[in-house]
Amino acid sequence: MNYHKQKIQKIVVRLFLLLHLLMLSGICAAQGTADIGNRLEIFIDKYLVADMKGHVELRLHHPVRRDIAIVHDQPWEGIGSGYHTIFKDGDKYRMYYKSWHIPSDGSMANPVVIAYAESKDGVEWVKPNLGLVEFNGSKQNNIIMDKILDYGCHDFSPFIDANPEASTETRYKAIGASRKTNKGIFGFVSSDGIHWKLVQEQPIFLENGWVFDTQNIAFWSDYEQQYVMYYRRVVDDVRTVARAVSKDFIHWKKEGLFKFENGEPTKQEQFYTNQIQPYFRAPHIYIGFPARYVDRGWSAATRALPSLDLRLLRAKTQQRYGTAVTDALIITSRDGLNFHRWDEAFIRPGLRTLHNWAYGDNYVAWHVVETKSVFDDQPNELSLYATESYFTGKSSRLRRYTLRVDGFASMFASHRGGEFTTKPVIFKGSELKLNFSTSAAGSVCIEIQDQQGNPIKGFTLADCPEIFGDAIDYPVKWNGGRELSEIAGKVINLRFVLKEADVYAFRFFKTKETAGNE
Repeated sequence: MNYHKQKIQKIVVRLFLLLHLLMLSGICAAQGTADIGNRLEIFIDKYLVADMKGHVELRLHHPVRRDIAIVHDQPWEGIGSGYHTIFKDGDKYRMYYKSWHIPSDGSMANPVVIAYAESKDGVEWVKPNLGLVEFNGSKQNNIIMDKILDYGCHDFSPFIDANPEASTETRYKAIGASRKTNKGIFGFVSSDGIHWKLVQEQPIFLENGWVFDTQNIAFWSDYEQQYVMYYRRVVDDVRTVARAVSKDFIHWKKEGLFKFENGEPTKQEQFYTNQIQPYFRAPHIYIGFPARYVDRGWSAATRALPSLDLRLLRAKTQQRYGTAVTDALIITSRDGLNFHRWDEAFIRPGLRTLHNWAYGDNYVAWHVVETKSVFDDQPNELSLYATESYFTGKSSRLRRYTLRVDGFASMFASHRGGEFTTKPVIFKGSELKLNFSTSAAGSVCIEIQDQQGNPIKGFTLADCPEIFGDAIDYPVKWNGGRELSEIAGKVINLRFVLKEADVYAFRFFKTKETAGNE
């Protein structure tokens, strides 16, 4: 009898918990609550921002121009080398790129090949002699692929397959578009990242016979639990981007064109590449660095750009080779299809006077990586890489740029001060850490409110000591005598009060002392 009674009690408890979860889900859905758990949230959009007061804004940050990472000065390289892919693989950084020389005078170009470089630190790169592919009678080069079957790769974008079902033999995957017959996107696999073979002899993706003449990319998304592809589409003579998804990397479902909340690509500002990938520290957020292609034709301003003589030579082949210019944008998405486009360039062509402001400059490599700072007193930083001297001179090159970790954008307030409040969130953990920066006179204070907007006792603004300084993982403390774990799992709002400060990101953690009790 006691056994049956206990069993009934357990069923009742489970039903009560289920009802509670359903009610909580209903509340979350109704109020737009975000269950952020322990994940990192970066202020690269206003997704979590519910209210802003005073002199506060979401501000884009621009990467700092650093050293030249690599120069494409070999006979098989030259001024047309580009479409770089860069990722960290264990203690090694890998780089893949289209290697191509296009003479400025319009004479015969070298055939397109795919080349490889590597680095121990993401700063200094070497081109290993791989001995795989013959070029002009020698295999002493860093070429990994010239052609497979009867076509050559126009682009080649490898990635490490994080799919838990991927085999050792297919740990590395890539897609690339054909330049000749069988126009389409082909799939490749490799066990070591150097020796590649086709998944199948036919394209894994076709769309109305379209030529995918850009850097098309694909990756495994842990967040979506599927493969995602972003590829070139042209609609009404406008270059833009479309998306497809797959469970097995071979059969793809088309999902259509991007949707932008604040401005689609136009004939005046087209998207030449997309460079989209989940941000490795916050994989629920997709970040892209599309190359923006602009062609105003010949004008006094066009003729005043650097290297007019080379510009005129290139224009003999096609006018746009002399008149088009390119820079880099930044776009973000939380569902992979609907994107926020920033209304300013992420990387401008810049104040340079030689081999600059050309079609093909400022193409950002796919994608950002974390590297050690070259300054001995600074923490790790983000490195990203963009093309220079493309289509000009005798060789193209890749320059490294840096940002602070998570530092794409921030919620910023001037010296006059401002504040913002998040939408309702639910978190897990017992400690809040902040990525922020202030001036000597600046400050950040944080208040935790209930879902009605009332300050929670122990976590009020008055309980939060003034925070100032500059840190990636700053532990926020309150003097109210309570632990954050007491309100974990409840719906709350975060109120940030800023003065001459940037807040880049935040994250809730479980401390070692409480991890076993939660």
